[in-house]
Amino acid sequence: MEDMLFYDRLQFAFTITFHYIFPQLTMGLSLIIVYFKWKFLRNQIDKYNDAAKFLMKIFAINFTIGVVTGIPMEFQFGTNWAKFSELTGGIIGQTLAMEGLFSFFLESSFLVLFIFGEKLMSQKMHLFVAFLVFLGSWASGYLILATNAWMQHPVGYEILENGRYVLNNFGALFSNPWLLPAFLHNQFASLTTSAFVVASIGAFYILYGKYVDYGKMFLKTGVIFGLIASVILIFPTGDWNAKNVAKYQPAAFAAMEGIFETETAGSEIVLIGQPNMLEKKLDNKIAVPNVLSFLTYQDWNAEIAGMDKFKPDELPDNIPLLYYSYHIMAGLGTIFIGIMGLAAFFLYRKKLFTFKPLLWVIMFLVPFPYIANLLGWYVAELGRQPYLVYGLLRTADGISPTVSSGNTLFTLMGFMALYFLLGMLFLLLVGRVINHGPEDVQH
Repeated sequence: MEDMLFYDRLQFAFTITFHYIFPQLTMGLSLIIVYFKWKFLRNQIDKYNDAAKFLMKIFAINFTIGVVTGIPMEFQFGTNWAKFSELTGGIIGQTLAMEGLFSFFLESSFLVLFIFGEKLMSQKMHLFVAFLVFLGSWASGYLILATNAWMQHPVGYEILENGRYVLNNFGALFSNPWLLPAFLHNQFASLTTSAFVVASIGAFYILYGKYVDYGKMFLKTGVIFGLIASVILIFPTGDWNAKNVAKYQPAAFAAMEGIFETETAGSEIVLIGQPNMLEKKLDNKIAVPNVLSFLTYQDWNAEIAGMDKFKPDELPDNIPLLYYSYHIMAGLGTIFIGIMGLAAFFLYRKKLFTFKPLLWVIMFLVPFPYIANLLGWYVAELGRQPYLVYGLLRTADGISPTVSSGNTLFTLMGFMALYFLLGMLFLLLVGRVINHGPEDVQH
């Protein structure tokens, strides 16, 4: 049973990690596309319209691969996680169905209209179509996050005699206190990724002397969007999420922050340290006294429960991975603000386009927002363990007992091979679009 649980979790972790590479770009990029289309209508400068159509090509490739890689995850609910689906399908099935029926079709239908229907409509209508693509992508994220929020903090439910969970308050599902901060944090994380991608493309064009006017426009736009989004990512949305974890999942909060023992006179915030699970402490730590208590409760001396306050089976089952995921994510977020802040300063001084060292940094920094986004999801999912539905359904009780670990391992290897090919195809297609440049979309 332990092998089955391990491979079921490993397969889902792999497939969702690869899948989320793509939606995080489409959700943020859709807003930037709307911005460029709006700029075109306002100024009647063709390069803004070209930029919108160019980025929509990248959006379309991401959207397509995202759809293909998202389908296997839904099948896993019925194969690897049949018991979870049986018990909770009356709740999570509603939001997942709404995401598929409304958001997906809204996004995909108007994506096709934007790409192929510009000559059949006015430019204002074309902007409206771009907005509907944006609305569909963000609605999709909202409904997925509504599903995850219920798993993190279940509300508005009752348990039937057969053990199944059903909603008794539909409104509670969308007024879940976990939902709004998680959704906003996720969307601005996606916008950060998209802004870095756009800025990186701009830096690439400037450094290699290709489509330089477009490169300057992409770089400027990416830096401005990236700075705003990365700041909001930390405050208020990141702060809001952390306070929610402290309130509703205190064991996860203690593990994230590396608090092994409760400190009654205020908790320190750890900047660097390595969890030592044998001795129940952090090795080589650098910490600032009482700051965590102030950030969490606005009280320098507030007590924050450590891991010693909880039973071992109530703690996350991989504390080191949770701790490192959280701290690397937070560290990268701080770096993003620093890089984009410096770029904004050079932009203000009209020196950004000629300062090659910073252009190289921006171009090669593009993988790291993806990493930070994925680590953020790891924090959320690892922190919820050992539960699938926090406090109600343990992960070990949600798997399918009839699917062997060997079958799961075999299909996992198949997914790895298939996704490797999809990844190569994605890089090839996006590379071709970027190489052809925005001018290629004019006719």
